[in-house]
Amino acid sequence: MLIGVIGGDEAEGEALRLAYEVGREVASRGHTLVSGGRGGVMRESCRGAKEAGGLTVGILPGDDLADANEFIDIPVITGIGYARNTIVARTANALVAVDGSYGTLSEIAFGLNVGRPIIGLATWELRDGSGNQPPIERVATAVEAVDACERAVPA
Repeated sequence: MLIGVIGGDEAEGEALRLAYEVGREVASRGHTLVSGGRGGVMRESCRGAKEAGGLTVGILPGDDLADANEFIDIPVITGIGYARNTIVARTANALVAVDGSYGTLSEIAFGLNVGRPIIGLATWELRDGSGNQPPIERVATAVEAVDACERAVPA
């Protein structure tokens, strides 16, 4: 399965710890990690995946391979800026949102629009204009996050 880990480029502290743990869990179960390929949550999730022997794919916003973090195995150069967030959302079978800013919010929205399961780990809490929450499954740990991905997208 391709599991997308989405989150902020400027994350710190607990968000980075959670991202690392999600990456390790993704790889330890034999899944491939897809991310935006840069820093923060993306880097730490990829670091965790690589340390667990996993494969990582980075969907990069720019034209330069040097923008990929050092834990990306397969960099995908898009040259389309934040529009690449739709590619991340469409490539992954399920998305784990860790922390995040507006780029993460857009990936959540793109994922919901194309029917991807969204797993929330210390991330955005959303409501539509009627006060309804979108179908984001809230979890507290990396193990719960990957469990939720596997339940949502059976092999």
